[in-house]
Amino acid sequence: MISVNQLTKTYSGGIQALCGIDLEIGQGMFGLLGPNGAGKTTLMRIIAGLINPSSGYVTVFGHKLSGSGKQAVQSMLGYLPQEFNLYPHLSAPEFLDYMGILKGITDARARRYQVEEILELVRLKDAGKRPLKTFSGGMKRRVGIAQALLGNPKLLIVDEPTVGLDPEERVRIRNLLADIAVRGIVLLSTHVIEDIGHSCGDLA
Repeated sequence: MISVNQLTKTYSGGIQALCGIDLEIGQGMFGLLGPNGAGKTTLMRIIAGLINPSSGYVTVFGHKLSGSGKQAVQSMLGYLPQEFNLYPHLSAPEFLDYMGILKGITDARARRYQVEEILELVRLKDAGKRPLKTFSGGMKRRVGIAQALLGNPKLLIVDEPTVGLDPEERVRIRNLLADIAVRGIVLLSTHVIEDIGHSCGDLA
């Protein structure tokens, strides 16, 4: 469960992105719907512990997002920002292995097994040793989701995951996120009503 309480965020220059947000998010897929500039990314970055609110607070699985609570939340978190950079000359397995090391999965055998399992889940196992620079936009987004799934997070946050994708790949991404949401919380941000309508049981 995620609980957002009277959350406000004001950036320098007096730009207010959030004003008194109250929200309860339970298991499954939860959508944040709104036009560009509505504050969706700001809210997601606060929930991910990447930026601090100006006032109010967030609790995630009973942990308040401050001090040791923030570390506990981030250990249970997978995050895919809207702009996600890949290493173009690496293959998908090489990239995920590297990201697994950065996430603290130190056992090489366990890391290799997890990478193989996740590549199967995101339907990229057949990509083999192709460099990421040869991947389509949809395949790159699936690699982004794959890296977010390393470490078996209980909370997955994805920001505009279907932007720029063709209709077939958008459906594939939505179905993938719906499968993941069965065993945790997926927080999906989008300005595309269709993405919410086909995927999310609850929205804000």
